[in-house]
Amino acid sequence: MSEDQAAPARRGRGRSGGGAARRAERTSVKFDVAPTIQRKIKPLEYLDEEALTIIETNAETVLEEIGVVFAENPGALARWREAGADVRGDRVHIPRGLARKLCETAPRQFTHHARNPERSVEIGGNNLVFAPVYGPPFVRDYDGGRRYATIEDFRNFVRLGYMSKWLHLSGGTLCEPTDVPVNKRHLDMIHAHVTLSDKPYMGAVTDHEWARDCVNMSKIVFGDDFVDQNAVMTSLVNINSPLTFDNVMMNTLEVYAAAGQACIVSPFIVGGAMAPVSVMGTLTQVLAEVLAGVAYSQLVRPGAPVIFGAFVTSIDMNSGAPTFGTPEATQITTGAGQLARRVGLPFRSAGGFTGSKINDAQAGYESANSLQMGLNAGVNFMLHACGWLEGGLVSSFEKFVIDADQLGTLHKLAAGIATDENAQAMDAIREVGPGGHYLGCAHTQANFKEAFWASKVFDYKAFETWEDEGARDTATLASEKVAAMLANYQAPALDQGIREALDAYIARRKEEMPDAYT
Repeated sequence: MSEDQAAPARRGRGRSGGGAARRAERTSVKFDVAPTIQRKIKPLEYLDEEALTIIETNAETVLEEIGVVFAENPGALARWREAGADVRGDRVHIPRGLARKLCETAPRQFTHHARNPERSVEIGGNNLVFAPVYGPPFVRDYDGGRRYATIEDFRNFVRLGYMSKWLHLSGGTLCEPTDVPVNKRHLDMIHAHVTLSDKPYMGAVTDHEWARDCVNMSKIVFGDDFVDQNAVMTSLVNINSPLTFDNVMMNTLEVYAAAGQACIVSPFIVGGAMAPVSVMGTLTQVLAEVLAGVAYSQLVRPGAPVIFGAFVTSIDMNSGAPTFGTPEATQITTGAGQLARRVGLPFRSAGGFTGSKINDAQAGYESANSLQMGLNAGVNFMLHACGWLEGGLVSSFEKFVIDADQLGTLHKLAAGIATDENAQAMDAIREVGPGGHYLGCAHTQANFKEAFWASKVFDYKAFETWEDEGARDTATLASEKVAAMLANYQAPALDQGIREALDAYIARRKEEMPDAYT
């Protein structure tokens, strides 16, 4: 970015926005957005101290004896060699304890800033934040069925995420807009996140130049100095399991870490194919890979925020297809959470996972199991929290709003059980006495609005009313919810100078490169 292009960015964070922006703010539609979950319940811990120690010891053995590959990345090999690793070809053998020592400079908790400071979230500690589906090339909706995604589909998902109460992040690649060239779509996606929402967003990861564009665009929005000192993006860096760090992902990590932006270092595990079939074996590999990836981020820039990631699913041994919501995935995710807390890093895992092709009972069961698994495992950052269908190949509009609605149950559960005088309800018990009912008592009247979580999608009407209204199933109700939300959408205010600077940057970058679709 040139000096004159960077000038609007330097003014970014503290700008008043001008009269037009203030008028837009006063007249904009307001949406209730739940704050970061502060978990008041303890996570489940399946592994005892002996098992955790075995895994940690074995992971260090893997790093030292077997090593990890940093493919086609001489800069990474040089960094590791200087840090004291034994580098043989492209394989890095990390002495026992070195990776863990390097991880100590990564923050235990950090703020992921939104352009609207009220939407900023805390990552780590007892906090839990939700981000939507990420990466599918296809979308599905009630009327159009399954089809390739477009940029307008992407924008509609951003709009839905902005309006969803329980969703904290706008997300990243909500779907792959296949009507935009591969090498340019990241520009339009970041533009959509910034202009159509004011929640935190994620950056592109499949090319380091695209990551650099995301950093430069964020500097336009937030200001150069602010971006250098604060995380305004949290981006997903997958490890090519087993034990391989490809140059595409690592070059992207280098860009984000050098810029002080957060990365999720996440093995991509399909148990039985990319990791052992056993829980202990898989957790050993997960820990070894995460330690190496996080340590490398700290070699690039000590103190760069990073998240311990674990995407884990099992496999159907008959078909080879991934399976979701299984007991083994729960055990591995829960164990990975224990390991993340011992390393002292925020933890990413779980989501609304399903292998189902449509919004049916399978989708509901698998997603519910996966979401509960994340809450119980102590997850801090939950990607794919809503909208995931068909093993991650499809972003579903109806499932997006169904899942987003169900995230409210996790908010409620994470809050724990109140024990104050009002919660004890002794006045109500005395007032009603034996044989009475609580519907009209003072305590009920004072608390009924907030006493019970209620779905904004499901139907609780009597059968006769439900039948008279068309006997609508959940998918139909969700489709109507999608239409209503999009009809009522109104973009958040954005300073005109920032918008113009973003548009100019995108136009210039698109001019600089020919279209590419592969």
